[in-house]
Amino acid sequence: MEIERKFLLKTLPDNLEDYPCRHIEQGYLSTDPVIRIRRQDEDYYLTYKSHGLMVREEYNLPLTKDAYEHLLPKIDGILIVKKRYLIPLAPAYPDLTAELDIFDGELSSLILAEVEFPSEEDANKFIPPEWFGEDVTYSMDYHNSVLSQRT
Repeated sequence: MEIERKFLLKTLPDNLEDYPCRHIEQGYLSTDPVIRIRRQDEDYYLTYKSHGLMVREEYNLPLTKDAYEHLLPKIDGILIVKKRYLIPLAPAYPDLTAELDIFDGELSSLILAEVEFPSEEDANKFIPPEWFGEDVTYSMDYHNSVLSQRT
């Protein structure tokens, strides 16, 4: 089960380059249901996500590089390319990390932060840091599967 909230940003945090960064590219074989392939650095995955906004099922299966490259030409829509910075939200939330995505290519004007939670209760009680902007958790427009359909 994935429980997450998603935010636009007011500003980038200071010293962004000091945080761990992952290079991600992902494409969608289907957007209904959501079936995604992803390369994250040198790891490859096939993911299924159920319908939902803040709470939904998510299953990740490992892929080989060859399987990923075989499926890549079959994606529907654009390939999403982004850098993901992992920013701890301590001391306010010592067990939470913001995943800050800076998109490249056709989505290069977009920056989002996602925070995953252990429970719906924790997600609902979360008070975002000052540098977070609008909460877009309940907007389908900011799901990566929807973003992949932009031209």
